[in-house]
Amino acid sequence: MAGIGDIPTGLFRGNAFYETQASFAVLNKYDQTEIANVSESGAEDVDTALAQAVGYSRAPLKPYARYEILTRVRDMVTERRKLFQAAMTAEAGFPIKDANGEIDRAVQTLTLSAEEAKRLSGEFVPFGGAPTGGGRIGFTMPLPIGIVVAITPFNAPLNTVCHKVGPAFAAGNAVVLKPSDKTPLTANLLAQCFAEAGAADGALAVLHGGIPVAQALLADSRPDFYAFTGSTGAGRAIQAAAGLRRTQMELGSIAATIVLADTDIASAAAKSAAASFRKAGQVCTSIQLLMVEEPAHAEFRDAYLAEAERLVTGDPADADTDVGPMISVEAADRVTRMLEGQRLLLGGGRDGAVMQPTIIDNPQPDAEVMTKEIFGPVSCLLPIASVEEAIARVNTTPYGLASGIFTNDLQRAMSAALALDVGGVHINETSSSRVDLMPYGGTKDSGFGHEGPKYAIREMMKEKLVTISGLPV
Repeated sequence: MAGIGDIPTGLFRGNAFYETQASFAVLNKYDQTEIANVSESGAEDVDTALAQAVGYSRAPLKPYARYEILTRVRDMVTERRKLFQAAMTAEAGFPIKDANGEIDRAVQTLTLSAEEAKRLSGEFVPFGGAPTGGGRIGFTMPLPIGIVVAITPFNAPLNTVCHKVGPAFAAGNAVVLKPSDKTPLTANLLAQCFAEAGAADGALAVLHGGIPVAQALLADSRPDFYAFTGSTGAGRAIQAAAGLRRTQMELGSIAATIVLADTDIASAAAKSAAASFRKAGQVCTSIQLLMVEEPAHAEFRDAYLAEAERLVTGDPADADTDVGPMISVEAADRVTRMLEGQRLLLGGGRDGAVMQPTIIDNPQPDAEVMTKEIFGPVSCLLPIASVEEAIARVNTTPYGLASGIFTNDLQRAMSAALALDVGGVHINETSSSRVDLMPYGGTKDSGFGHEGPKYAIREMMKEKLVTISGLPV
């Protein structure tokens, strides 16, 4: 059976991997041992990958062929589940449970992307509805935008990549992927599936490395679209460099979930614990602010603490582990510093990059844990006097990705959904609720544009209008 040592470590272009002289180490995030040495891209690699992408973009595969390839890639991901799981457990620090959840979602994302490749269509323009439209018909044609550059993070090294590559490929674009240099092996496994599935030369390239590789891709005039998931600061820099070219930005967040007193407290507590600490809290929609209506605060606090205390931390390769390491010791150091001076109801301890699930009791509004994204296994539990207070807290942050609200009162739920200035509101689910077919995107400093294959494809295509005059209509 293939193991991590069998995963290609080169760059990928022209449906093949190749090694470069420069390389960087990939670490096991639990014990910090080196598990691979991966080739690093230089200026020539970027230039060649984009040149091949230009060639493919001039004559892309037909939609049905793209459907067939994406379907085969999906099947290969399913067949190679154990290898994908091992790669993510080692290089991303995902517990086996989280890795398998990531694979399940990626399979769904690839399925949705494949199906959308068969449904690309424009619309009929009703010229007859205009005073001067007689004798004329028109229609729109969706066409590939050209070359999509995808820059993806470490915290979803398979599914977020599929959310960029899948729709871009389905739309007929060439894709140049720069995955996180913390998790390059998972991206190479996916590229290997594309090669074996019969993707044409130039349809997909994978370039490894850090900021200089991204800068080279941004400085080049050939890409037509940039799809990015990462920090707000990096998103601003990418948008500035992209100029008039189109982008899709999924950026930072201070995600909040509101629990009102009329809800099922046990269910809300269980869902909130899972959403606070999965992937060691390194998810943009992980609950950072957990606001509970005061009549139910004590009951919810006790239930939430009990759920969190049951979580097992430690080695992600252990099947019982719920919370594994953060992406690096430095990341854990950053979160530990944010906890200084806070009153903790639970946690606060750590072993290397592994942090215990941590719950902060009612921090001050100007505390760093309230005003900056934590991006770790930490939540802030706050009592609120009213739903209006919670909405005000959410709306005063610079971010607006997603929120959750638990209540049995539909009128209060819908009023909150309309008032919350975020991209998505989930009633009786947490801020971290997501189904891969839905539109997913934010407002304010959380970015713009949408993931979800159907919605991403629209953004990754250009629409051409064709009109015909002189007809008996």
